[in-house]
Amino acid sequence: MLKKFLKYSIPSSVSMFISSLYTVIDGIFVGRGVGSLGLAAIAIVIPATIFLLGLATMFAVGGGALVSKNFGSGNKENAVEVFRQAFKSIIMFSIGISFIFVIFAEPIVTLLGATENLRSMSAEFLRYYSLFCIPNLLGIVLNGFARNDGRPRLAMVSTIVGTLVNVLLDYIFIFILHMGVKGAAIATGLGQVATIVIILPHFLSIRTQLTFGNVKLKMNVIKEIMSIGFPSFFAEIAFSIIIFFYNLELGINMGESGIAAYSIINYITTNIYLMLLGVGLGAQPLISYYFGAKEMKRMLKIYKFSLITSTVVSLVFVLACFMFGSKFIGLFTGDAQLINITYNGLNITSLAYIIIGLNLSTSMYYQSIEMPKFSNLICSFRSFIFLPIVLFLFAHFYGINGIWAGMIFSEILSFIAINIFANIKTNTKKAISV
Repeated sequence: MLKKFLKYSIPSSVSMFISSLYTVIDGIFVGRGVGSLGLAAIAIVIPATIFLLGLATMFAVGGGALVSKNFGSGNKENAVEVFRQAFKSIIMFSIGISFIFVIFAEPIVTLLGATENLRSMSAEFLRYYSLFCIPNLLGIVLNGFARNDGRPRLAMVSTIVGTLVNVLLDYIFIFILHMGVKGAAIATGLGQVATIVIILPHFLSIRTQLTFGNVKLKMNVIKEIMSIGFPSFFAEIAFSIIIFFYNLELGINMGESGIAAYSIINYITTNIYLMLLGVGLGAQPLISYYFGAKEMKRMLKIYKFSLITSTVVSLVFVLACFMFGSKFIGLFTGDAQLINITYNGLNITSLAYIIIGLNLSTSMYYQSIEMPKFSNLICSFRSFIFLPIVLFLFAHFYGINGIWAGMIFSEILSFIAINIFANIKTNTKKAISV
């Protein structure tokens, strides 16, 4: 059982870690090639890019859970139908969002909090990033279905290739062609194109169980996909809300230097966040499969493995931040004052990820057994309910360090609350008895 869990969770976590390097590499090159204003400009746009990531993850997880459940219950035809509905839907969403974001880029970044100095640069990044909406979203969705079709290593390889392409193009566009944040956005988009080039042949081969085909959209199927996957979307939106509240509070208390510091922290912590998410994504196909087969003990065992793995990974990350944090930050900026501000913030906020891993694994488990209401509850606790209150109070009483520590206490309160409102074993019994 452990071997099977590792077969899925390791490639998934590595894949998500490599995927996060898209963002980190952009940050390093922008910080060195454009400067701190470039970092702050991209930080403003992060909520919009996370919205797109959340939309894609919603279809990947919701569709993937249904596919694996149908495989587990022996219903291959339904699995193929779910895949085709998800594929067509994400293409249509991508086209619509790309159109809106390109045309209304400036009003959007203004709404997200861009100052006069940042507005044009933030809008430029969002506009060019949005031109690649289809590959940016489709790459995530196809990777998710490949994992649920028994090819987690292929999903990992496609992500690695995309990252290598992104690294090369980032260097060329920013340092040789001097394209600024526009170059970073284009490099990221072309990296995702490379990912699709690698993953697409799987769905055209005879090895796949999931095949393409022209289908008429069925709202009942799409609704089911979105209902199960919505907590993944909500989780990303929650992350965006967390960033928004932090940008707002830091902007008030520290100005642009505070936003730039938090931008660097996000570049670093995005790696661990996505790795922890990868643990849950790796567990999801197995939990959903055993859910379809109604094997409760195996479902709970996979969940236990995901909790242990998340805790170990997050502890290693916290130690790395304390030991090498200043060196990580130095990759993004040479400004000594900014390095000191950021290092202090990183050491405090990194502690929150020990609990974040537990919350993410629990949320993914409930999605896998088609009980998304509890996943939504976790996201609500983490973003809308506890964080704004904690941030406001801690900023008032403890200043800057209070702002950095806000996430730790918000996550702890969320973890306590969900365990009061929901019991894993009881809800698993309810799910398999339906």
